[in-house]
Amino acid sequence: MPRLLIATKNAHKTEEIRAILGADWDVTDLNAHPEVPAPEETGATFAENAAIKAIAGSQLFPSYVLSDDSGLEVDALGGAPGVISARYAGPEATDADNRARLLGELAADSVRGKARSARFRCVMCVARDGAVLGTFDGAVEGVIINRERGEGGFGYDSLFVPAGYCETFGQLSAETKNKESHRARALAKAREFLQRLNA
Repeated sequence: MPRLLIATKNAHKTEEIRAILGADWDVTDLNAHPEVPAPEETGATFAENAAIKAIAGSQLFPSYVLSDDSGLEVDALGGAPGVISARYAGPEATDADNRARLLGELAADSVRGKARSARFRCVMCVARDGAVLGTFDGAVEGVIINRERGEGGFGYDSLFVPAGYCETFGQLSAETKNKESHRARALAKAREFLQRLNA
């Protein structure tokens, strides 16, 4: 079974990726490999940050490394929070802090209805031996609601209603989210690529 390091310490993200990949891969993450440090994300785009993480991990891990950089882009905020989605309310911010800042900014600007259009975007990168082998992207369109709904998911999931649904990602089952999410869409492309590499 091929080994795959997910270049993250986010256990929620690792579980989501593991569930989508299935049993074909021996999936681990940075929590199990303290010898592989998480690099500083200095890129200006999701693709740049994904490449930084994948290359750094692949220089120390003896197999494939899969990284992602993802976040929320809100049209009324010029694409913010974007690449700083996880740090939107500051470097030590919690998910709740980030959601509160987002809602506060939308309320302050009196943004309502369709003007709250947004998308979750994910860019994944596969690397090995310090070289990028492939980059894959996925996005899901939706809207930001006025208050949180749902206990599932993480990040901004309880505020985001994907197109075609009435529930937030925080209310949808993990199975549904794993089929519809930005990460699922990028990972479907990455999985196909990884399968070809191991054929």
